[in-house]
Amino acid sequence: MNKDGDEVPESVTDAVLVKSESLEDRPEHPPVRGVDWSNGAPSLDTMMAAFMTTGFQATEVGRAIEEINRMRAWRLSDEPIKESGVGATPDDMKDPDVRAKTKAKIFLSFTSNMISSGVRETILYLVKEKKVDVLVTTAGGIEEDIMKCITPHYLGDFSKWKGPELRKRGLNRIGNLLVPNQNYCNFEDFMSPILDSMMDEQEKNGTIWTPSSMIARLGKEINNEESVYYWAWKNNIPVYCPAITDGSVGDMIYFFSYKRPGFILDIAGDIRGINNEAVQAHGTGMIILGGGLVKHHTCNANLMRNGANFSVFINTGQAFDGSDSGAAPDEAISWGKIKIDAKPVKVSCDATLVFPLIVSQTFAKPDPRRAAEDGEETAAAAAADEGEAAAETEGGSS
Repeated sequence: MNKDGDEVPESVTDAVLVKSESLEDRPEHPPVRGVDWSNGAPSLDTMMAAFMTTGFQATEVGRAIEEINRMRAWRLSDEPIKESGVGATPDDMKDPDVRAKTKAKIFLSFTSNMISSGVRETILYLVKEKKVDVLVTTAGGIEEDIMKCITPHYLGDFSKWKGPELRKRGLNRIGNLLVPNQNYCNFEDFMSPILDSMMDEQEKNGTIWTPSSMIARLGKEINNEESVYYWAWKNNIPVYCPAITDGSVGDMIYFFSYKRPGFILDIAGDIRGINNEAVQAHGTGMIILGGGLVKHHTCNANLMRNGANFSVFINTGQAFDGSDSGAAPDEAISWGKIKIDAKPVKVSCDATLVFPLIVSQTFAKPDPRRAAEDGEETAAAAAADEGEAAAETEGGSS
């Protein structure tokens, strides 16, 4: 009622105060609550657990953690056996023990700046410990790993030195990282004899190299436990790089072509390889850091099996311009690159900030399936113990 005694029109109150739908007791809509600091600095695990109900991108990080743990926990035994028709279950995959041991194949894809940065050490951990099954990257994602085994990259600044000044000093800038030209000279010294050796094998033995077999050779030759690709070679994890000539490796091949013309690098062999990785898998998960080629190449391989079961995208791309880099997972579902009933997650963030945190709550933890099964066995054993104790008590009192 106003000062003149008139009441506010009902149409106004109805417009401003639309009756609320109750969200209480709705598990899909928990109350917003962030990190509890009342007891001092919380542990990393406690802080990360609070991300899920913090909101905005913190919640998407929490959802990404859940999705990755779901892909880690998945077993073929979670799916029904299809007796006939398209996609019928082969006889050798009907055995319960086989199905219980068959995991999702995890594709880890990343742009070269992940190797340029310290995310390389997180990727190294995942490959060394066999936490992932297939790698997809760009040329820079290969050569910079090898280069760092010889000479490090260095921290710089986003704006302290201008491009012309850095050019005169022989320093290349990647964001706020600096890479001396000498690093590339060292890489050339490493690559040149390997290219000669590979060419010898092509001429003498008819060996046809693919980008993935070339990368495996580089990993073997660097023979350095700080290298992602050393461990990929050692653990027989394939690495696909369809644009391997788009970088220093390509420069080396270009120079080499004048010295010894005719070197063959077969990309057709690798498209068959990566597509078969997806087609022959019983379940797949995709973790994609960044966009562009690595995102599309991985998603397109999973199209061949009518979509990945689990997917996490981490990038800063936006969808408004129609780019695949910025496209949300829903767009990939429309293409059949992610399964219709999947629950994919996109985290809109710089991966250097969040990927190590995500790994701390996923791959760095025990197998979630095994932990759940151990928990069930422990609970069953505890229940049995309680039953025996109760029986003894009843027997003693009778």
